[in-house]
Amino acid sequence: MNLQTLLTPPFESLVKEIHAVNHSWKLAADEIFNNEHFLAKSLRDLKVRLQVKLLRNYAPNFVYLIEDKEIVSEEVLYSLQLISNVDNYQDAAHLPIRVAKEVLSLEEINKFSKKYQL
Repeated sequence: MNLQTLLTPPFESLVKEIHAVNHSWKLAADEIFNNEHFLAKSLRDLKVRLQVKLLRNYAPNFVYLIEDKEIVSEEVLYSLQLISNVDNYQDAAHLPIRVAKEVLSLEEINKFSKKYQL
């Protein structure tokens, strides 16, 4: 494995890793511990970092941000929609818009976003 592969993992691998971490975070936060437990917070933060890596390396050609109007949530969420499915995944999980504004520049959000809504 070369340095470029380590720094830019394959698109499909990154999508699968995001879903695995997202599932682990939800287990830690909802079933094993709670949202405030250090493991839950660590997994949540790892998911966000992986999503940012996915967007910075592959948006808008393979993945894009779109506000998800269909999901019921405590806060407004972006869906990281995939242009083509990876296995059975149509997205790379959700990212709260509040968090996106903390970790991405406005220029990046605009570059990575689709202007129409789900």
